[in-house]
Amino acid sequence: MLNIVLFGPPGAGKGTQSARLIEKYNLMHVSTGELLRAAIKADTSIGQEARKFIDHGNLVPDEMVLTIIENLLDKHTEVAGFVFDGFPRTTNQAICFDAMLKAKGSGIALMLSLEVSEAELTSRLANRSKIDGRADDKDMSIIANRIKVYNKQTAIVADFYKAQKKHVPVDGMGSMDDIFQRIAVGVEAHRK
Repeated sequence: MLNIVLFGPPGAGKGTQSARLIEKYNLMHVSTGELLRAAIKADTSIGQEARKFIDHGNLVPDEMVLTIIENLLDKHTEVAGFVFDGFPRTTNQAICFDAMLKAKGSGIALMLSLEVSEAELTSRLANRSKIDGRADDKDMSIIANRIKVYNKQTAIVADFYKAQKKHVPVDGMGSMDDIFQRIAVGVEAHRK
């Protein structure tokens, strides 16, 4: 099974590149945000619990996120693998996620880490707000804070995968096609 963590700061192009990975390698996309929103919309017991945290502006606890992911993995055993978009976000999540996958006889093949300059990230996010109308991309101070939070709290997860020799840095600058070509080279090198 080809399980990939697609990693990078806000605006790095994870959404765009995950769609290409899914198509090329016949993988299933996993976004914890989408899974949580679906659980809330379906009014499941986990969705009801998650709503309590989200409605107060708090992060959903790791155990709940991992349970939602485990349910998805158990439901889709026929797929060739998964692209985990923006997950895990903490080292604790990565450790627990690894244990979960190991218990299922699986694991993460690699972490593709999109590396983009802060100036480019800011530009991409500002442009995205004009195209998609995303409120969280309109305010430059919010953009700067999102990048700062990523650098302080989330970027360290890469160290977990570096220690396992699964971390693949990818130059996230240039055209979408050039970036995807570099991603494909990284995937192929780990598939051998």
